[in-house]
Amino acid sequence: MDFYIILGVPRAATASDIKRAYKRLARRHHPDINPGDRMAAAQFRQIAQAYETLIDPERRRQYDTGGIPASEPGSPAFGFEGFDFTVGADGAEASTFGDLFADVLLSRDAPRGPGAPQRGADLHQTTTISFGDALRGGQRSLTVTRQEHCRTCRGAGHVPVNESRCPQCQGGGVLKSTRGHMVFSKPCDACGGTGRLRQTRCATCGGQQVETRSEILLINVPPGLADGARIRVPGKGHAGRDSGDSGDLYITVHVQPHPLFRREGDDLHLTVPVAVHEAALGAKIDVPGVDGPARLRVPPGTQSGQRFRLRERGMPSPRDGRRGDLVVEVKLVLPKILDERSKEILREFGKIHAEDVRHELKT
Repeated sequence: MDFYIILGVPRAATASDIKRAYKRLARRHHPDINPGDRMAAAQFRQIAQAYETLIDPERRRQYDTGGIPASEPGSPAFGFEGFDFTVGADGAEASTFGDLFADVLLSRDAPRGPGAPQRGADLHQTTTISFGDALRGGQRSLTVTRQEHCRTCRGAGHVPVNESRCPQCQGGGVLKSTRGHMVFSKPCDACGGTGRLRQTRCATCGGQQVETRSEILLINVPPGLADGARIRVPGKGHAGRDSGDSGDLYITVHVQPHPLFRREGDDLHLTVPVAVHEAALGAKIDVPGVDGPARLRVPPGTQSGQRFRLRERGMPSPRDGRRGDLVVEVKLVLPKILDERSKEILREFGKIHAEDVRHELKT
């Protein structure tokens, strides 16, 4: 069953084309115009289903991608007793069945009363901390602007009033509207169909149940937090509605870089200059560390670029607190030769150690 064929419109038809085709077919096949004609009644049901699907953009998209949307539960019931489906004395501009049917369909999108609990949306913020704060951790204050439950109505969206007759429906409990020869009625939204007014919309939040407020929060920053890490604060997002839970607050942390240390995982990397004689003869030197100077033993014959690892001198892990290592890379620094005595010593050193240091480059 192709809904486009049923309505006699191409697949590229506009909403106006669909509505126009539906009006024409509805006047021809409606059961009130064809009493006792089961074939006409069946055709009308197909026409109504096709129109209901194609006039709604989302349902039409689903249908075009291969699915036939089923009728939604709770669809409004409507009748057409006594309605004149011909274009009568009022001419072509008179209200038609198609206009009224479209109004019934559009009423599905009208605002509804309190329903199922709705969870509040999550909030996302960023903060910047120093390298030292990331190392030690601690607390940090953060101002958060979020939707919280209205203090006037306590998140209900309405406040109680002295019971009185509902002014909107005049105590009848229903609201009536007319289109053409038809009269529609629906329960009054203001009193819930009771005819008596016991509560009114909260003036502070306009019935939205929430209001915007700012709050200063103390955020716990665990030691060793890396750049780009996120901290989750449960329940500090936007407030939920209709007794729904509040969302969460997610804080993205940016850590300022350190002038000496470079972080890789929980390890810290440091480049240290070493004099030629220290690398050749060996030495014990002090290198900077996040907990204070650390003693590094440089063995004799150390080459430039060689790395040494000092255990548990790196950053603590935010998961279990275990420390990473401090990785020290040696960079040889040549001395400045300013006097003849130094030059003579280097020449003598070169004669004693005359091996070819570039032998690996020979083919």
